Amino acid sequence: MSNCQIKRAAGFSLLEMTIALALGAIVLAAAVQIYIQGLNATWIATQRAEMQENFRAASNILTKDLGLAGAGLGPTVAIPLPSSTAPVYGCDQTKTCYLNGTSVSYPEQGTTRYLYGLLPGYDDGPTLLTAQGPTDIITVVYTDPILYLDCYTATAASATTATFVLPSSTSSNCTAPSGTTPQAVNDAAQGLMAGDLVLFYFGTTPVVAEVTGAVTSSTSGSVTTYTVPFAASDVLNMNQGTTVKYSLAYQYTSGSVKTGYANRIEVITYYIDNTVSPPRLMRQISGHSPVAVAEDLAYLKFTYNLFNTATTTLAVGCTNPGAATDGCTPSGASSGMLPNQVTQINIQNMAIDSSLQSALYGLANGYQRLDLQTSVCPRNLTYVNDYNN
Repeated sequence: MSNCQIKRAAGFSLLEMTIALALGAIVLAAAVQIYIQGLNATWIATQRAEMQENFRAASNILTKDLGLAGAGLGPTVAIPLPSSTAPVYGCDQTKTCYLNGTSVSYPEQGTTRYLYGLLPGYDDGPTLLTAQGPTDIITVVYTDPILYLDCYTATAASATTATFVLPSSTSSNCTAPSGTTPQAVNDAAQGLMAGDLVLFYFGTTPVVAEVTGAVTSSTSGSVTTYTVPFAASDVLNMNQGTTVKYSLAYQYTSGSVKTGYANRIEVITYYIDNTVSPPRLMRQISGHSPVAVAEDLAYLKFTYNLFNTATTTLAVGCTNPGAATDGCTPSGASSGMLPNQVTQINIQNMAIDSSLQSALYGLANGYQRLDLQTSVCPRNLTYVNDYNN
């Protein structure tokens, strides 16, 4: 009988197992770290792309409107308004006011308030961060280049209505391209509607009035007459009584000239709305409801450069031009100057934050921010260029 020998297979020792586990842990940790870094980089890139998208939308439309300030308003860019009750901006047809929860009155010279191509709004916005203080608003005004209202003959038909009739021959005031038929005043897409502001010229007298209802029309033969309501007690306080100078009602009862032409004007205000989270940059036109331009606004401040044509002096970097403390260089340089003497608008700081949650997936990299500082020259406001020959 033979003896059977059993051979034992050699295994890993405890030391070998420990070394193998340690090396595996190191490799796994390195892989996890590389994954986290990749996820982190992707997240940062996504944040920045989201910010840049919002930032482009905000900066493009804002700078375009700033450049058009005063366009079509005439050489002085200063239009007197009916001032028995202070006319305002920043409210819509629901009688809701949005500029830090209220409205803003037009600037006053003597006893008359004026509409300028540019209306600075120093500290009129909400405070988002106590250390930074209040934000600014800014309002620009220009004539609407889309609706060819100036091709019509405008008539003060009553104290609360005006009529528009297209003349048989093209008016000298008409800005419609040759061969283009002006839109109907009640055109569904581009016509007048409640909340619009209309600038009339009866002879040399300017009158601003707010449309308060739907436009009606009647046709006799080949002539269509459009009747536009401008009822009293409008939201923006433009349609004042028969005894109030520069009102449509006053022009109807007292004016020697009741026929002229008109333009729709756009009174466009930019402000930060912090009643929602995150805060938004809003754009409001005349008496219409505001629309959001971009989210996650963190700050908004402007300064202004002015030029005094009478004294040929500059006022630079004014935070609140014309005020006792104007912030200008030199201090007080804007004393007695008006908004139509602004030659340059400086966006001192428009800051926008990322809105994506940086704590997602365990990341804690904080929010990113983009800041804009730039200058825009409102070419239609009064300015003077001096060159040495």
